Amino acid sequence: MAGKYITDRQIRLYMTFRKDCLQEIAAAKAGISVSTAGRIDNERHQLKQSKVRQRTRLDPLEPIWGPVVLPLLKQDPDITPIGIFDHLCEDHSDTFSSTSRRTLERRIKQWRHLHGAAKDVVFMQEHPLGKLGICDFTHIKSPVTIKSEAFKHMLFNYRLVACGWVYTQVTYGGESFAAFSDGLQNAFAKSNGVPTEVRTDSLSAAYKNSGSAEDFTARYQELIAHYGFIATRNNTGIAHENGAIESPNRHIKAQLEQALKVRGSFDFNCRADYEAFVQTTVNRRNKRIATKFKEEQRQLQVLPAHRSANYSQEYVRVSRTSTINIKRVMYTVPSRLVDSRLRVHVYDDHIDLFLGQALTYRLERVYAPGTTRKRSVNYKHVIDALVKKPRAFRCSQWRDELLPNEEYCTIWQYVDTTMKADDASHYMVRILHLASKADNEMRLGRFITSQLERGRLPSLFDCQERFGAKPKDIPLVNVVQHQLSQYQSLIPGGRHE
Repeated sequence: MAGKYITDRQIRLYMTFRKDCLQEIAAAKAGISVSTAGRIDNERHQLKQSKVRQRTRLDPLEPIWGPVVLPLLKQDPDITPIGIFDHLCEDHSDTFSSTSRRTLERRIKQWRHLHGAAKDVVFMQEHPLGKLGICDFTHIKSPVTIKSEAFKHMLFNYRLVACGWVYTQVTYGGESFAAFSDGLQNAFAKSNGVPTEVRTDSLSAAYKNSGSAEDFTARYQELIAHYGFIATRNNTGIAHENGAIESPNRHIKAQLEQALKVRGSFDFNCRADYEAFVQTTVNRRNKRIATKFKEEQRQLQVLPAHRSANYSQEYVRVSRTSTINIKRVMYTVPSRLVDSRLRVHVYDDHIDLFLGQALTYRLERVYAPGTTRKRSVNYKHVIDALVKKPRAFRCSQWRDELLPNEEYCTIWQYVDTTMKADDASHYMVRILHLASKADNEMRLGRFITSQLERGRLPSLFDCQERFGAKPKDIPLVNVVQHQLSQYQSLIPGGRHE
């Protein structure tokens, strides 16, 4: 290896190999010549001595470190380097320069490693299969809309900790018991089993939060007894204790937001479309752990035969205006129910109406935030009554809400400006009546607006001919006329031929 510089690393390698190998072999492994190896063996080729680095400039923290910084560090372990830096710049600017900030931060970090207080340690947990399910509510940051209107909602997330299987459900009423119970029971049903323990944070829907460990609400106590799980919660204000769900929350939200961006739109036609989108995203995530999920399923407790009640119950009477009031929201109901007394089951996303024991109708639930009031009007509920008195349409308090979509708003604006008042009301009511039959709403609205774009308003007769119920074909019956002489046989004592 003549002419090549021998490094300290090569010398160390040679000395290591030389313990077990011949000189020639050790030299070859170290990449040096045999002659160089001989000089190393004769101690004529030594490692270079490293130079002791000498400080080239004065320590900028020397005047203030002992008398000022150390007392502060010992006084409060939570004081930050920025807090100390601001103090030095304000009160010790004569002995401390603001350019020494990084030096100060490094020195404080080093001191705390050597002399600071003990730090929190993360203890990794082992979770047996079928042991723990954990759940929480979370918000999604993406601006989701339904038909271009802001869509207020939350996500209920449930996770089997051992395998990582996740269930996510869109909820509408905030962190209510109805939303919590519905989400949790749906998660049990989806996973086909119940874990031994279910952990939450201090949800007001589940806990009275009086300070005791088991201050369950009465409804949550019933849910626990029905499914047979142990309910626990993480300590108030300590989010990392619920880390098994906090982390999936972030991952699910990130996946949904990315999926929305890939989709190219945050707008959906209806709630069902958005719920299906969320479910598809979650299912894609769960496919990755399908094998582990099947293993944990076998360890879950068996589901009870029936679900627990996840609704609140009210009794209402249908007014003469064909409406009911539930939680500051007025709903129209089919006019056949006027003056009847209904039992109402209020769920997170819908309302069931019972007349006696019979489920009579289901409404999509609407929420009125704060102390506000809202209306949910469906023209199909009252159109049969309105068609008998069409002039009531013009001044109705619900007039604009009776129009099902923008196309019908366009139709009303046109007839209201081009026809007499009574004629316009009559036309609009008859069109709505026709739209309510045989699912004509979308097709009829598009037909009339397309004609308006051509400068022509189709007549009621044209609309009826195109979208009205077609009469069933009358079968052709051939009748063979008998002879009059045959009546003679029916007359007592008559002539018989």
